[in-house]
Amino acid sequence: MSKQIDPRGQQFAAAVTSVVLAIVLLTAPGPLGVALLAVQAALFGTAVVLGVQRTPVAALFRTLVRPRLGPPAHLEDPEPPRFAQGVGLGFALVGLVGFVSGATTLGLVATGVALVAALLNATIGFCLGCEVYLLLRRLNPATSRTTGARVPESVH
Repeated sequence: MSKQIDPRGQQFAAAVTSVVLAIVLLTAPGPLGVALLAVQAALFGTAVVLGVQRTPVAALFRTLVRPRLGPPAHLEDPEPPRFAQGVGLGFALVGLVGFVSGATTLGLVATGVALVAALLNATIGFCLGCEVYLLLRRLNPATSRTTGARVPESVH
């Protein structure tokens, strides 16, 4: 069973991601933008491989933000956000390929899509990648795992 997570941590991570991706869009395809997008891709990859609870941004949330908040209204299954991080990784990698290969428009569009998704989560708590995960689970319930954690029908 996966350890349940505070969904506010994911909103915090999305806010950090939003700032990074906005800077990427302002500075790409220059070296700073490409480097920041590579760092963001590494952060996405860390969340996919190790879990959303084991990223540097999650550590910042646990250390600096969470102690200042009251208890969460509920906890959630980490798998939908982990899937969402994988989607973000895909867009970041496409963006990197675009910028490095000279297909700047591709890089800007891919980064922009990732930014919109991050902003939705950061500002209104709507995790687009989580919704895709839940839709896929509903379409193919035979592959679903029962984790015992709360998996919301909709994340908003």
